Amino acid sequence: MIIEILNFFDEALWTYIGMPIIMALGLYLSFKSGFVQIRRFPSVVKTFLGFLLAPKDGDARGVQPLQAFFACVGGCVGIGNIVSICTAVQVGGPGALFWIWVTATLGMLVKYSEIYLGMKYRVKSEDEGYAGGPQYFLKKVFKTPFVPMLSAVLLCIYGVEVYQFSVITHSVSYNFGVNHFVATFTLLVMVLFAGWGGVKRVGNISAVIIPVFVTLYVGMGLYALCLNYDQLGVMLGEVFRLAFTPAGAFGGFVGSTLMVTISQGVKRGCYTGDVGVGYASVIHSESSVIRPEKQASLAIFDMFLDTFIICTTSITLILSTGVWSQPMDASLLVQTALAEYFPYMNFFMPFFLFLLGYSTINAYFVVGLKCARYISPRFGTTIFNLYAIISLTLFSFVDSTHAQSLMAIAGGLLLVINCYGIYKLRAELSFDIQEDSVVASCAQCCK
Repeated sequence: MIIEILNFFDEALWTYIGMPIIMALGLYLSFKSGFVQIRRFPSVVKTFLGFLLAPKDGDARGVQPLQAFFACVGGCVGIGNIVSICTAVQVGGPGALFWIWVTATLGMLVKYSEIYLGMKYRVKSEDEGYAGGPQYFLKKVFKTPFVPMLSAVLLCIYGVEVYQFSVITHSVSYNFGVNHFVATFTLLVMVLFAGWGGVKRVGNISAVIIPVFVTLYVGMGLYALCLNYDQLGVMLGEVFRLAFTPAGAFGGFVGSTLMVTISQGVKRGCYTGDVGVGYASVIHSESSVIRPEKQASLAIFDMFLDTFIICTTSITLILSTGVWSQPMDASLLVQTALAEYFPYMNFFMPFFLFLLGYSTINAYFVVGLKCARYISPRFGTTIFNLYAIISLTLFSFVDSTHAQSLMAIAGGLLLVINCYGIYKLRAELSFDIQEDSVVASCAQCCK
């Protein structure tokens, strides 16, 4: 009964409040900025490359900008990019992919704005770094400290990713024959090791994991798509046609209306990109970069990588191979599609899930830890660690549906609160995304 109530509240919150807010705010910011996410995208890529080429400054306050970027991407690129994103197509049909693209394009500026405001209102911390996030810029919006404190509490709940922890432990235990207690204990130690090292350590770990995953996964996906090149034109035609056309039954489900297609695309697009939740603001606020526009522009590249590269690979794989319409669990769709071209996918897929899940759990954990310190500088760390250890251990042995709903509700409430704060502070946003000076100087030298 409780689970049904939570599921109903989760669905209502995201469908009737969260999604309209994201679309409306994303459209507003896009027109306000002159669609800077498209117009200045080459400069965003150059800024990212500039951070790669720039020498590391070990004396600067805060963490290296790429460490913050990879820590954030580690939380954004997760199991949802392989499993949850496919649910949108199962329920809403191929047209949902179009709305996932739309959501990502509009969501880029919502995520940009939360990072920008987090950096603008961040404060210096005692460990020669910075502390920022929605709990800091919300102080400028609300006269009462209750709402910023509520935001921090919700981020603590959101910061313990029990679902992906459970998926990894069960996958490793089942596929590799590892004792479940051993798998749970080992992963828990790995998470605590990463989280206690802060954004810098989480970023360094993700900087290794994410490139390995993207290279292997996207490479395998492109190979499969090349072998199905004759299906690509028809597939893309169906995506655009069904994005605006009510369709019949899909994937063993009763059917799909146009609103279901749109809602599934928008909801899954928000979920995979973590748009408006605020965790990205907490992580990027630790960057040593001074100009908020420069660091916040990485959110655009983050969303591009997450949605237009990884999620698109997953969905086009299941569409081009036709497995999307088969009545099977969403967790098996991509694995089934790749198994047509690659052997041993029963080993590769748990490996992919581990890479993605571990980086996501780490990113969320470090955000929850920082928010716990904000709530109580003296006891916050201890209480959050105990809460995380108990929750992760408990839900690795039981059904995590209940926890999934709680996290989704926490994320939905965060989205509503943060988007309201962004709108109220809209006059303080700057979209002056400029080409990185390091890349510019390198290009000048090559002339």
